[in-house]
Amino acid sequence: MLPKAKLLNGVEHTDCMSRLLDQATQALKTWEVVVSAFLSPPELAEAQQMFAPLTEVSILAWGGYPQAERQRIAIAHSDLPLDQSQVDLAALSISGNFLFDPASHRDFLGALLGTGIVRDQVGDILVLGERGAQAIASPQLVPFLQTHLTQVRTVPVQVEPIPFEQLKVREPRCKEMTTVEASMRLDAVASAGFGLSRSKMVNLINTGDVRVNWKEISQSSYGLKTGDLVTIRGKGRLELGEVQITKKERYRIQLKRFS
Repeated sequence: MLPKAKLLNGVEHTDCMSRLLDQATQALKTWEVVVSAFLSPPELAEAQQMFAPLTEVSILAWGGYPQAERQRIAIAHSDLPLDQSQVDLAALSISGNFLFDPASHRDFLGALLGTGIVRDQVGDILVLGERGAQAIASPQLVPFLQTHLTQVRTVPVQVEPIPFEQLKVREPRCKEMTTVEASMRLDAVASAGFGLSRSKMVNLINTGDVRVNWKEISQSSYGLKTGDLVTIRGKGRLELGEVQITKKERYRIQLKRFS
């Protein structure tokens, strides 16, 4: 038996982690691969941290393409091999003529959820402009969505399964930079990396828009380190690379910003 109470101590996404541990217990009992619902990036990061010390359980996350934010995880006994093909996913085309009524990510997500499905059954949505969008979903939903997802905004749409090779994934743009700071404080490093004023960054931190390694951080003085990933809603991601101490005892930090 997994020490469920101990593993759930201090976690942020209690309900989600509890379901994952129940699925892990099932996987251990049945020696079968069990697949989770779609997890958000913060949930996935917490799940990976929770399962890391468990030697009897293996997990593998996959969302349909390497940069996918929302992913499902396959859970199995550690003696069973896992590969991406065991994570059940379907790629969908949501096509229509959006030339005169453009639709956003929120519009497509709203239309999907408007059919009655729940959020954790849908992965990433790739908006294609006037041509519509593509989405990742649980395979069992495909016939349902083909019947019930008929309109996004005012535009009639057609839903069809497509091969994953046809996904129109935009490679994230990466900008590398170096900054020298007096400390490794979150507000100082993030303001330099995202090109925002210190006061603007403090406001974003205070309003809960800033996460470090997918965990919400509300303290501007939070100390960062090499390998940390800082995300700001709507502004992309910042990855901390090598940190060196200068002769004046300041921090020279290598940064990569993805947008």
